[in-house]
Amino acid sequence: MKTAFFTGTFDPPTLGHLDIIERSQSLCDKLYVGIGINSTKESTLFSTEERKAMLVKICKRYSQIEVVTFAGLTIEFAKLHHVNFFIRGLRAFSDFEYEFDMALANRKLSNIDTVFLMADERVGHIRSTLIRELGKFKSRLHDFIPAEIESEVFKKLSEQ
Repeated sequence: MKTAFFTGTFDPPTLGHLDIIERSQSLCDKLYVGIGINSTKESTLFSTEERKAMLVKICKRYSQIEVVTFAGLTIEFAKLHHVNFFIRGLRAFSDFEYEFDMALANRKLSNIDTVFLMADERVGHIRSTLIRELGKFKSRLHDFIPAEIESEVFKKLSEQ
């Protein structure tokens, strides 16, 4: 059984994240979607529990996906859960240098390879920071986030 691990902050989850999740399924039998609890990020708009609930709602139609939270190194979770490879999405070439460095470090520390998926051109421009900016000005979000979570994301952003 091939197991993959796609991690991120998902603050909030976007159509870009969903694109990578959907396409990752054809590469593995089990996909962990992991919300990293990042000690270097000062704060997130949505709590870890809120982000997990949104991802569970988005991913409930996919039987081989499990949404998890984890703290610490990605490779520690991966080793514990017998992950065969990491999944990373690339929106633009500017993402590649950082992701390449992380992939090399992860392989050195765990012997686990990373598979890079280019973002679909229809969603490659979407970033969580864009969503937060649009929401702050009460703009519609339906072109940027999954329909299942649009109302709750819009509500939270409108309150800021």
